[in-house]
Amino acid sequence: MEYIYAALLVHSADKTVDEESVKAVLSAAGIAVDDSRVKALIAALEGVDIEEAISKAAAAPVAVAAAAGAAATVEEAAAPEENKEEEEENAMAGLGALFG
Repeated sequence: MEYIYAALLVHSADKTVDEESVKAVLSAAGIAVDDSRVKALIAALEGVDIEEAISKAAAAPVAVAAAAGAAATVEEAAAPEENKEEEEENAMAGLGALFG
C-alpha cells in the first residue's frame, strides 16, 4: 500500500510518477524499496489518468453509503412484521399448553 501512497504523493506534488520518484519517496520514508514492486506499480499506472481514478474512488463510498442506508431502511421495515409473527407463535404455544 505504501507504494501506491508514494505514487499518489508524487502525483500530488505535480511531479512525474516514475520509478525514481517513487523510490525516492519510499526511501525518504525509511521503507526498504523492492525494485520489482516499483516497476510493477509504474507499469500498472501507465496510461492511467490518476485524477480521474481519484475522483471515481471518491464517489464510490458515497454510492455504497447510500445503498447501505437504503438496505437498513428495508430491514427496519421488515423487522416489525417478523416481531408480530414471533408474538403470534408465542401466543399460540401458550394456548396449546392450556389444552395440552
